[in-house]
Amino acid sequence: MIAIVLQCQFYRLQGWLVLMSSDCLKTTKTPVFADFSADYPENEESRIQKLLSYRILDTAPETAYDDLTALAAYICGTAASLVSLIDVSKQWIKSKVGLEITETPRNIAFCAHAILNQGVMIVPDTHRDDRFVDNLLVTGAPYIRFYAGAPLITSDGYALGTLCVVDYEPKQLDEAQIRALEVLSRQVVSHLELRLSVLRIQQETAEKEKAQVALQQIRLFRNSRGGH
Repeated sequence: MIAIVLQCQFYRLQGWLVLMSSDCLKTTKTPVFADFSADYPENEESRIQKLLSYRILDTAPETAYDDLTALAAYICGTAASLVSLIDVSKQWIKSKVGLEITETPRNIAFCAHAILNQGVMIVPDTHRDDRFVDNLLVTGAPYIRFYAGAPLITSDGYALGTLCVVDYEPKQLDEAQIRALEVLSRQVVSHLELRLSVLRIQQETAEKEKAQVALQQIRLFRNSRGGH
């Protein structure tokens, strides 16, 4: 655990260096080295290992996730929606509607806070929330004012990221919208679990094929010895 925390601290600094040259700094007076980062989950090391096991980071967009993202924005009546995954150093966007970003440093990610919750984290107005009022995504582009994120929690309890909706004006969600966001987040997890199952089947198939090839080579070797 100590190793992963030290690594995360290093990436926090790396994230600050990235931000120094980002577009949001051109439109904000927020101090560059202000720390907006969330605490780490207690199971952070195993959580990262679980996330990596899906082999989904930096993969191409997929319709299955894009449909859920679009539906979340529609139901919640927001300008944008994202499926985000929280890695050691960054927030990586698997699916998006209404925003063009593909990743952000973890230390400014709203979703890094949301994965610490079991339920939906709602920020009705970022200008009235001490955690985010000076966040570079609030004081600069894309100028987020509203956020709601449902954690993507696996069957074994790991929060990998969120299905979230954002807007550029203060907003509230009603109970039906909150429940819908939770339902959709579980569908995202179902797609992730399906991906993991497919990967396991592919690995098992590859191992069986490898074993069959090895067995065939052994038989050929034995037959060749018997022929002498």
